[in-house]
Amino acid sequence: MKILFVVTSHDQLGNSGKKTGFWVEEFAAPYYKFADADYEVVVATPKGGQAPIDPSSEAPSAQTEATKRYYNDTKVQEVIAHTHKLAEMKASDFDAIFYPGGHGPLWDLANDQHSAQLILDFYNNGKLVGAVCHAPGAFKNVKFENGAPFVKGKNVTGFSNTEEEAVKLTDIVPFLVEDEMKNLGASYSKVEDWGVHVVEDGLLITGQNPASSESVAEKMISRLR
Repeated sequence: MKILFVVTSHDQLGNSGKKTGFWVEEFAAPYYKFADADYEVVVATPKGGQAPIDPSSEAPSAQTEATKRYYNDTKVQEVIAHTHKLAEMKASDFDAIFYPGGHGPLWDLANDQHSAQLILDFYNNGKLVGAVCHAPGAFKNVKFENGAPFVKGKNVTGFSNTEEEAVKLTDIVPFLVEDEMKNLGASYSKVEDWGVHVVEDGLLITGQNPASSESVAEKMISRLR
């Protein structure tokens, strides 16, 4: 079994002068869940090469067993340093697709045509699509052939407005995940800030925040089995 991880290439936090990227826990926790279950994980980004890490995800308070494992794993760090180009990936080569979050996807993956096409290719061929935290923002411009938004009528979750307020980035991000999902016609749900919340709707599996990333991977693995 092969899983495609789609990670952001974007490293600028709007006009704040600060850096962003992907959230380490949201990559590491699912990565090791899949790897330990003997799945092959391939990592791709829009630009290929080094994927930027969100510095905030390296703070002591954001560390977990999975992140500690990542920082001691030079092999997986090499995977992040040499990601594949998203445009070269084909859904037919994989069994499922997964999007880790961090704020980066709100800028690049939300507007990436290769990403949008891959999501549709996986979904239309009966393959699981997973996304956690800010990564459901990648669904923003995904539309079916009839023009309907990908998430319209689907049950989803993702980083909540109150969580965005808590990290003081409401006025920095290009859009709020919760608001965008609702605007697109999805049925959005959440639990308390930083609580574990995973929503499954057919082939689509989403998680609310970093704490939910491992559970999304577990849900995907159970479905793939």
